[in-house]
Amino acid sequence: MPISTRMSVAVLLTCGVVTAALAMGLRQSLGLFLAPMTAAQGWSASGFAFAIALQVLCNGITQPIWGQVADRIGGRRVVMIGAVLQAVALAGMALSESLFWFTVFAGVVMGCAVSAAGMPVIMASLTRLLPERMRGRATGLGTAGSSFGQFLVVPLVAFGLHGAGWQWALFAIAAVSLLMIPLALPLNDQVAQPAPGAPAEEKAGAALSRALRDPTFWFLSFGFFVCGLHVSFMAVHLPGFVASCHLPLGVGAAAISLIGLFNVAGSLTAGELSSKWKRRELLVIIYAARGVLIGGFMLVEKTTVSVLVFSAIMGLLWLSTVPPTVALCARNFGTRWLATIFGLVFLGHQVGGFTGAWLGGVVFDRTGSYDTMWLIAVIAAFAGAGVSALCRDGAPAPMAPARPIGRVAEA
Repeated sequence: MPISTRMSVAVLLTCGVVTAALAMGLRQSLGLFLAPMTAAQGWSASGFAFAIALQVLCNGITQPIWGQVADRIGGRRVVMIGAVLQAVALAGMALSESLFWFTVFAGVVMGCAVSAAGMPVIMASLTRLLPERMRGRATGLGTAGSSFGQFLVVPLVAFGLHGAGWQWALFAIAAVSLLMIPLALPLNDQVAQPAPGAPAEEKAGAALSRALRDPTFWFLSFGFFVCGLHVSFMAVHLPGFVASCHLPLGVGAAAISLIGLFNVAGSLTAGELSSKWKRRELLVIIYAARGVLIGGFMLVEKTTVSVLVFSAIMGLLWLSTVPPTVALCARNFGTRWLATIFGLVFLGHQVGGFTGAWLGGVVFDRTGSYDTMWLIAVIAAFAGAGVSALCRDGAPAPMAPARPIGRVAEA
């Protein structure tokens, strides 16, 4: 690989990873504002939580739309639009004097923003711009960067929140969101027009129709639904479960932090394996391992050590589903409309996320325990493993050839 091309790859990966880290870290910090904002504004905690839940749904619903836009005009412009929308949303949250307007900015505007400047668009851009042998590593790095952003950015936001107050902290992270604009510059993946006499490129409608008729698309979507159910249930309810086991309050926070930290290693490993191994078998192992881990956790005594060990191992499996899922989407459906198709698969993840967060609360309210929800998580994990085994991971279906962009893709 020429030195100039090697440098181009390094710049592309660095900017993509840092952008993903900022997007995820800033988004995951919003929960820190619940207590100070509800106390200062006189809002209910459920009203604040509804706005964040609405954000998750808007993120999932608008993800395929932003994916379609990114497939047409390139990921760079879409990420830049998302950065501006995120800054507007955060500033609007800081200035909102009523819960209605807070819900509009935190739920609707922020939901659209994190779709535009989020992982699916960034992953699709990296996949298009890099040769196939580097795509698994790139998606692994991007996913790991998202988790590292959660691990690093959230404490910094907490520090600013305590030092400057919730309103100025929101203005500050709105300004930081704009850093994603220059970071998105290398994501120049707009597809060139076919050369004269070249075969006609597959249209978006044809690509979507082909994907929706393919069982592999639905298998991947169901697997991502299971992933989202696990992630949201544990992110929202693991601290409460720890408290219900009469363990120290800090154990719950440490558990979430450990999950984010160990997910860096898990995502990087999954990215490397996605380039060298069958992606289908990798997904089967990840989902089945989750089922075994959660089932084992249900059976052991809940101590500080057992909770932290569980969290560390779960971190290795947390978002390790992303690299093989992106790779299977690219292999089966091509890269031309990858942001659109992966955006639809990602919608399954967000629906699962909403289900896990909501259902966990319903189960606890009705039974006074999380035992039933843990059992549901085990069953879902093995269902995800079984469905993933049915995915096609052989030769891709016939399609118009993808056209990588620029010198990076020629590496």
